[in-house]
Amino acid sequence: MSDEKIIRVLIVDDDEDDFLLTADTLKSISDRKFEIEWASSYQKGLDRIRQCEHDVYIIDYYLGMYTGLHLIREALKAKCEEPMILLTGINNQEVDEAAAELGAFDYLLKGMLNSESLGRSIRYSLAQASMMKAIRENESKFRTIFEKSRDMIFIADAAGRLLSVSQSAEVLTGYSADELLEMRTSDLYADPEEGAAIENDLLQNGEVSGRKVEIQTKNRERRICSIYATMQPDRYGRQYCQGVLHDLTAQIREERATVMSEKMEATGRLMRMLAHEVRNPLTNIGLALEGFIGELPSDHDLQDYLDIIKRNAQRIDTLITQLLNSSKPTELHLEPLSLKEILEETLSETGDRLALKKIEVIKQFSAENDRIMLDREKIKIAFTNIIVNASEAMQEGSGKLEISTERALHKIVLSIRDNGNGISPEHLNKIFEPYFSSKPGGMGLGLASTLNIIQSHGGSIHVESQEGAGTTFFMTFNAS
Repeated sequence: MSDEKIIRVLIVDDDEDDFLLTADTLKSISDRKFEIEWASSYQKGLDRIRQCEHDVYIIDYYLGMYTGLHLIREALKAKCEEPMILLTGINNQEVDEAAAELGAFDYLLKGMLNSESLGRSIRYSLAQASMMKAIRENESKFRTIFEKSRDMIFIADAAGRLLSVSQSAEVLTGYSADELLEMRTSDLYADPEEGAAIENDLLQNGEVSGRKVEIQTKNRERRICSIYATMQPDRYGRQYCQGVLHDLTAQIREERATVMSEKMEATGRLMRMLAHEVRNPLTNIGLALEGFIGELPSDHDLQDYLDIIKRNAQRIDTLITQLLNSSKPTELHLEPLSLKEILEETLSETGDRLALKKIEVIKQFSAENDRIMLDREKIKIAFTNIIVNASEAMQEGSGKLEISTERALHKIVLSIRDNGNGISPEHLNKIFEPYFSSKPGGMGLGLASTLNIIQSHGGSIHVESQEGAGTTFFMTFNAS
């Protein structure tokens, strides 16, 4: 007994005789040692309960103008986690059910109270309270994981209706939690057929593990994710889905940017080598041609042919210069500039072209600080190339050009979206390559130059496009 934990009990009863009887019953319990205190009114009981100093609360049903149910309700509002046992002199099933529904651990009749029944009730209540605390602690841990995870964790019913989502779902999808809970998982997939295949796998195999899928955000951006989901039965035997969407977009974009950078670096080395090898004989051809022209009279029959050779030699030299300029690192004169101001200047300079095709320009610029270390003229060239390409891809009179900026931590993301013809998948991976162009007569150096300028600024660029639905260029810069 000396090592037995003393159980601190508060008896809330406005009748002193009833308190003394209950206290005597407690003292007669042989296998427990109690420290007993008395609260003689509803308010005194509530004040003591709020102090959280007891292990068990024994509460009388009648407490003046209040009842024990009122006290239990207020105790729970005060975050009381210790067990509460309700005592009453009347056997009333409705009171019993109400007490259980509120959270009372047991319900005892005064007329049948003895050391055995009260001892059993206290043992049961303490055990239940301990188990409930453990459950709440585990729930809190898992709730923290659920809410703080960077992955979108979701629960959906068998029909795909979202029942619960983590906070990160709002960041990933752009939808609010309330909006998501009105949606199905299939509403998030960019490709309905791919979404249907995933749901079919879930229903047939009970799980999907690590499958890549594209989702479409509220602002129509596509993000590449891996999905992990399983079907589970609830306690009623109904199937529900619990799953995780892990955003791979940044990782894949970084990998693509690294590949593109290495590819451009290798292309640059090759171009410089070829330029050197081509320019040497080209210079000799030019020198020989000048000498040959000097020896012939101006009205000689060969003069026209020599002029053709001379013009094309000069054109080859110009093309080599352009190619070298598109692949070598750009020299920059950086200064802290507002991205919004630079975009406004670029739109002003391309305004005639946009107005000619009656293209609607929609601007959504972040209100936060958008200053970036930029070379004013170089970055305007990069933006102009994208805007001009967008204007050429859109139909006259129905074109929409959407330009938006958004700050995320230490990054600023610029998106330029058009509703033009879009780019085919086979062309999408080539658009930054020098001399690749899908336009008749196009040189294919504009976007290669744009990539070079953006990367020289320490930024990154990627493109999302769908044939017939338009193209979006996303550029990410380090904020000042």
